[in-house]
Amino acid sequence: PPATFASSKSLFSRKARVRMQLLKDVVGNNSYRVNNKYDGTYAPLPVQEILRRAEYLIDKEVSYDLLGNNCEHFVTLLRYGEGVSEQGTISAIGFVTAAAGAVSLLSLLRSRSRERQY
Repeated sequence: PPATFASSKSLFSRKARVRMQLLKDVVGNNSYRVNNKYDGTYAPLPVQEILRRAEYLIDKEVSYDLLGNNCEHFVTLLRYGEGVSEQGTISAIGFVTAAAGAVSLLSLLRSRSRERQY
């Protein structure tokens, strides 16, 4: 499925299937960067241990939750042995901001609609 559909679907899903794909196939023509932002706080596990953990999970279904158990939690659990993420907080703030904007827009449209009726 297109990436946008897969992303929106993942917002409401409680499960995810672990797949192994080449990075170039996942990112396509988009830019990417390695994000080891927690290396200063957590000691990375040895590479062979990270690979062993990742390979064990290929084709398995794992729990998924945008706020409490998302993809960043997954990779940090593999890398550090502890699942941590700031994505859920940022996503929650973005959702609340979008919802507040939608409510404001609806209020504005309603008030304009009432003005025209009189």
